[in-house]
Amino acid sequence: GQLPTWLQGILLRNGPGMHTIGDTKYNHWFDGLALLHSFTFKNGEVYYRSKYLRSDSYNCNIEANRIVVSEFGTMAYPDPCKNIFAKAFSYLSHTIPEFTDNCLINIMRTGNDFYATSETNFIRKIDPQTLETLDKVDYSKYVAVNMSTSHPHYDSAGNVLNMGTSIVDKGKTKYILFKIPPSVPEKEKKNSCFKNLEVVCSIPSRSLLHPSYYHSFGITENYIVFIEQPFRLDIVKMATAYIRGVNWASCLAYNKEEKTWFHFVDKKTKKEVSTKFYTDAMVLFHHINAYEEDGHIIFDIIAYTDNSLYEMFYLKKLTKDFTEKNKLTSIPTCKRFVVPLQYDKDAEVGSNLVTLPSTATAVKEKDGSIYCQPEILCEGIELPRINYDYNGKKYKYVFATEVQWNPVPTKIAKFNVQTKEMLHWGEDHCWPSEPIFVPSPDAREEDDGIVLTCIVMSDPKEAPFLLVLDAKTFKELGRATVDVEMHLDLHGMFIPEKDLKFDTE
Repeated sequence: GQLPTWLQGILLRNGPGMHTIGDTKYNHWFDGLALLHSFTFKNGEVYYRSKYLRSDSYNCNIEANRIVVSEFGTMAYPDPCKNIFAKAFSYLSHTIPEFTDNCLINIMRTGNDFYATSETNFIRKIDPQTLETLDKVDYSKYVAVNMSTSHPHYDSAGNVLNMGTSIVDKGKTKYILFKIPPSVPEKEKKNSCFKNLEVVCSIPSRSLLHPSYYHSFGITENYIVFIEQPFRLDIVKMATAYIRGVNWASCLAYNKEEKTWFHFVDKKTKKEVSTKFYTDAMVLFHHINAYEEDGHIIFDIIAYTDNSLYEMFYLKKLTKDFTEKNKLTSIPTCKRFVVPLQYDKDAEVGSNLVTLPSTATAVKEKDGSIYCQPEILCEGIELPRINYDYNGKKYKYVFATEVQWNPVPTKIAKFNVQTKEMLHWGEDHCWPSEPIFVPSPDAREEDDGIVLTCIVMSDPKEAPFLLVLDAKTFKELGRATVDVEMHLDLHGMFIPEKDLKFDTE
C-alpha cells in the first residue's frame, strides 16, 4: 500500500516483553519486562526497531539470571541487589514497599523529553530515536506520591497533568493532582522541569487504609474528573505482602456493594465541587473523553461490573487455548455520565436534574447527594483513543480495539458517540493493539487523518505488521510487515518529526 507523504515521525509503543528469566517466570502478563518498539516513518518508508528498557529491575534480574525484583503480580525474594535483612526491615518500617522501575505501560512527553511510564513512582527517560534508556526519575522526590497513573493529560500550554496516590502521611491517604511544566529556564540544570512540579490540588481518600485503584482520569476545559471506585488497595495487606509471601495484586479487592464516587475539581479555584455525586459499583481503567455543556459535565468511560479483566492475564491462564477457555465475566461497556453542576437547588427529591437530551440521569437524594445513572453508548470496546485535539471538548469519534467476552482484541473499531455508528477493521488471526489517531496536517474535520495499529498474528507462520487505515473511511491504506516476533503491547504515542530534537553536533 501507500503511506500518506505527510506521515513523518515515530510511532513509539511500550508493553511487557520478557516473561521468563533463567528458570523463573512472572505470574502475570502485566509484570513482564518492558519492551519498547518503534516504527519510524520517513519519506514513505517505515523502519522498525525494538529494545528492552534497561531499567534497574531489568539489570538486576538479568545479572542474577532470575526474577529478583518484585512486580505487581509476582513477589520475588531474596533480592541479591540488597541485603535480605535490610530489605525485610525496610518492609516493616515503610508502609509502602520499594517499587520497581520496570516502566512497561505507556510513553509520556514532558517538553522535548520522552519517558516510559508505569503506575509506580518511577519513570524512565528514553531516547525515542534509538530507544536507549536514560535517566531514572522518582516522582516521590518532587511530590508526595507512591503511585501515579500512566495516562497523563496535556494542556494547551504543554504542561503535563497527572494524578498519584499519596500514602506517605499515615492516616492521611489522598489523591494528588500535579502539574509538570514543559520547560525550564536555560540556566537551571537538566531534569529540573520536575523541580518546578506543582501540586494543583488533593482529594482525600474516602477510606484512609483502602485507597481506590485508578488507571486514568478525565479533564474538561475547567474541571478535572476523578472517579473513586470501590476497587481498592488494602494498605495494611500491602505493607505485609512481602513477609506473608503474597503478591501486591492480592491486596486489591472489589466491593460490589459500595458506591462509586465522582469528584470534580475546578482547575481555576483548585477546589472540589461540594455536591456529592455517585453511581453504582463499577471497575474502570480507561476514560475516553469529557467535556462541558450547558452547566453539565459529560464524561465517557469504559466500565466493567467486576475486576475479571486483571484476573484473566495471570500467565497460568495464558495457555495456547487461552482465547477459547477464558471468558470475561463482565463485558466492557462504554458509558456516558451526564452530571449537572448547575441545577435548581430547590428541585424536588427524586427528580432528574439532567436537562440535556440523554438517557443518562442524575437524581437528587434526600441528603442532597446526586445519584447518577449512565447512558450506554456501546459494548465491547477497549483501549480507546480520540483525536487529542478534541480532548476536553465535545467530540464524535472513539478509535478502539474490539473486545467481546474474550480479553484479546480481534478487530479495531471507529465509534461515533453521537450517531452510535460503528466501523470495523478485522482479519483472521489478527490481534490488533491500541489504535492511534494521527491528524493530517490540513485537517478540517475530527477524523481527517490516519489510524495506526500494530498487528500481532495468532498464527505463528504469519508475520506481524503495522497497519495504516484511513481514519475517515476505515479502509486500509497500507501495511508494513515486520520480520521479527512482535509483542502484544499496551500503549504509546505518535511523535511528529517536528517534535523530535535532532542532535546537531
